[in-house]
Amino acid sequence: MTNTSFKPAGKIPATIVTGFLGAGKTTLIRNLLQNAGGKRIALIVNEFGDMGFDGSLVNGCADPGCSAEEVVELTNGCICCTVAEDFLPTMEMLLSRDLPPDHIVIETSGLALPQPLVRAFSWPSVKPKVTVDGVVTVLDAAALAEGRIALDEEALEAQRAADEALDHESPVEELFHDQLRCADLVVLNKADLVSAEVLEGVHDRISVDLRPAVHIVSSEKGTLPIEVLLGRGSAAEDDMAGRHEHHGHHHDHDDHDDHNDHEDHHHDHHHHDDFESHVLDVSGFASLKEAESKVLEAMALKGVLRIKGAVTIEGKAAPAMVQAVGPRVETWFATGAENAGKLVVIGLKGLDLEAARTLLGTVRAAA
Repeated sequence: MTNTSFKPAGKIPATIVTGFLGAGKTTLIRNLLQNAGGKRIALIVNEFGDMGFDGSLVNGCADPGCSAEEVVELTNGCICCTVAEDFLPTMEMLLSRDLPPDHIVIETSGLALPQPLVRAFSWPSVKPKVTVDGVVTVLDAAALAEGRIALDEEALEAQRAADEALDHESPVEELFHDQLRCADLVVLNKADLVSAEVLEGVHDRISVDLRPAVHIVSSEKGTLPIEVLLGRGSAAEDDMAGRHEHHGHHHDHDDHDDHNDHEDHHHDHHHHDDFESHVLDVSGFASLKEAESKVLEAMALKGVLRIKGAVTIEGKAAPAMVQAVGPRVETWFATGAENAGKLVVIGLKGLDLEAARTLLGTVRAAA
């Protein structure tokens, strides 16, 4: 598939982090901010309760670019239920800043329906400026191992009762499936609290709700490389097919289920996943179509999560940028692109590097 860009030109990427109370969303985001690598990340949080947002998440951030001014807490209920009243003005405020953020991270309430929030990025005031880079669903592996969705289900019900703005009454189990159905990446957090065998069972249980080629990764205390979480380029607002809700709340009638269209969800069942990245030198491709085909084959290798870089194409003066996540391979020509002839392969430790080298190395020299 060829697009003009992986991230729509000029658009700020936004990552939606969803998951039930206690799954570890805030911990994951804290780790993300601490390893932002100089990115200006604006954080929108949406939780309930007397304590509100834990300001220490930002105060304790090691990156000087993370400031309290970058955090906006929504208190007017669940994002998906008050999107026109609270979320959109917040987004418009962020976009009007003299120095807009490099990336926006949205931490939703555990009760949030991610599909309506993703659709909000198609609103006229937002769509030209922001794109949904990915939906990350965080799960409590220990709770799931015990047959529960959340470790403290009573607290989850109390959260629901306290939210006067909530305008959907979907059973918690349906919300769980909706969050999985909308995910571009699933994080099995607290994986260190269960055995490898139990973790494999949890993995198999949740796989049936995922769209094709959605990756599942495991983590301890929400620790994951920033390259795994950000830069996924899903443009989810333009890809609602298959992200269908169980209930009737704000349905897009063009959406459809594809429960029987599952591919392998690559995952090695360790207590947590280690990651590795490799820079491969490639001499060039005969055509853009060949580049896409080879990269797509490499993405299907066990353990490979992302491939990105710039390559030369025979007969073309400008290098072609390549970005691949899951089943999506995006390419576009970019004059002045640096490091042409190099592809970065990112994935789980132990990925089949030699197979990737073979697939990406059997190329013709560029003219």
